[in-house]
Amino acid sequence: MTAEQTGLRIQEALDALAGSGAERAGEQLVRDLMEFYGQGLARIVPALPPPALERMLDDPAVAGLLLLHDLHPEDVAARIDRALATLPERIEVLGFDPGTGALRLRRTASGCGCAEGDVEAVLACHVPEVTAVELERAPQLLQIGVRPPQTAEVR
Repeated sequence: MTAEQTGLRIQEALDALAGSGAERAGEQLVRDLMEFYGQGLARIVPALPPPALERMLDDPAVAGLLLLHDLHPEDVAARIDRALATLPERIEVLGFDPGTGALRLRRTASGCGCAEGDVEAVLACHVPEVTAVELERAPQLLQIGVRPPQTAEVR
């Protein structure tokens, strides 16, 4: 669809909003805009040099647009890793069930303790397929240190 065709279809949808078919016309407007943007992005993405595209995939807005139009070049596992890399602590992926959208994660023992909401927020931007997050804490290591010698009490 050309830009002119899209413009005409959008104008028709806007005209219909003034009448009684507002809901249907609004939905059609969104579909037409999505199709138009998707076609443009589908032409842009392959023309980008790989380093430029790689940098752009870290931008949640760009990643979201590419996902929305099924143009994101990375699979789910790579997008999960990319999202988790933005957090200030290391989080290990234990497993992802594509059937349920459940993602199992484990914090490292030395993690800073990011809020679970922070983890869910970065995943939502990059991996909308994740619908549930189970975040486990890694077992805490026993800290063994050298103590100064104790002297016996003299009575």
